Amino acid sequence: MSFINSVTELLQNSNQLQSISDTAVLDTELLLCFALDVDRAWLRTWPDHQPEAIQVKTFKALLSRRLTGEPIAFIIGCQGFWTLNLTVSADTLIPRPETELLVEIALGLDLPKVSRVLDLGTGTGAIALALASEHNNWQLTAVDSQIAAVNLAEINRQNCQLDNVSIYQSDWFSQVPGLISSPQYHLIISNPPYIEINDPHLSAGDVRFEPASALVSGRDGLDDLRVVIEQSPKYLDSNGWLLVEHGYQQGTAVRNLFANAGFTAVATQVDYNNLERVTLGCIRERH
Repeated sequence: MSFINSVTELLQNSNQLQSISDTAVLDTELLLCFALDVDRAWLRTWPDHQPEAIQVKTFKALLSRRLTGEPIAFIIGCQGFWTLNLTVSADTLIPRPETELLVEIALGLDLPKVSRVLDLGTGTGAIALALASEHNNWQLTAVDSQIAAVNLAEINRQNCQLDNVSIYQSDWFSQVPGLISSPQYHLIISNPPYIEINDPHLSAGDVRFEPASALVSGRDGLDDLRVVIEQSPKYLDSNGWLLVEHGYQQGTAVRNLFANAGFTAVATQVDYNNLERVTLGCIRERH
């Protein structure tokens, strides 16, 4: 027996998304789950279920938004990152899977049991909250220049029930609370904007819907990375580390910036696509 608007038939709308998404089937499942308020396992368990008319109408409206290219995360208002489910909005960058590499590397560093960590340009709070969820004895400060991002990160902090993260508005280091003349952080971590202002990719795909302030950083994409790398040594404790995400073609330039800023043990790690994605360096004992 078939139903005109059964779960199975509604999922066949994935055919419409084939031309705009590499994950058309997954996208359709997520939209239908959102419309029905169920999980993906439920869709497989009840393929012949016939949703109510209002649910079908909601699903089709969501699908229409996806057909314009709007990211799934913005449509359903959330995105998974690490082990967390984060609220997202068009005020911030959508957390990317490749950014989890920053978290992995940070967790693998030889840091004090009670570490002080600064997350610059926190956006949704993804990096700081992921680290805080793994180390409840770390004290994390997360900052963003955009008040909408600060407010969103605070919502996520509360939703994740993580009390070891404090979130503030600051243009990089300018308004970080408690900064004093002596260095105080064991780790500074950042996923700053790093796309060139004339990059053609800015007019395609998901990034069309994301704020340019979270993506673009000058003619060569390195303006914000320069600020973060050049200023971080002043705020790092002895044997403190800096980790930054950057574009896959920026590895050499970023390593040079690290070296010029006095970092040692400078290295670049590749992401799951074997592209240079994260560079780190250490400030050794001060004299």
